[in-house]
Amino acid sequence: MKSAAVFVVLACLLFVYVQGQARTSVRRCLCPGRGMNSVRIQRIERMEIYSPSASCENLEIIVVLKNGAGKKCLNPESTFVKNYIRMARQNRVQTQQ
Repeated sequence: MKSAAVFVVLACLLFVYVQGQARTSVRRCLCPGRGMNSVRIQRIERMEIYSPSASCENLEIIVVLKNGAGKKCLNPESTFVKNYIRMARQNRVQTQQ
């Protein structure tokens, strides 16, 4: 009986210890690296922008290419991407007016 009580106490202590362990953060970014600096504008079907979040601390910009050619990650710091986003926002404002 005494050994059963010791076993229960040890099991409870182990359970409390395991529950108290901090989880390691797993980054689940869509882009493995910084991405490409540019892509031909004619090949872009649409652009997807993902803000930093709990699952990935990076700003991620992904372009979906026409004709089912896949997706490409773009470097958010590149001049091409900054200019493309600025032009897209200007076009969006003009079409809304």
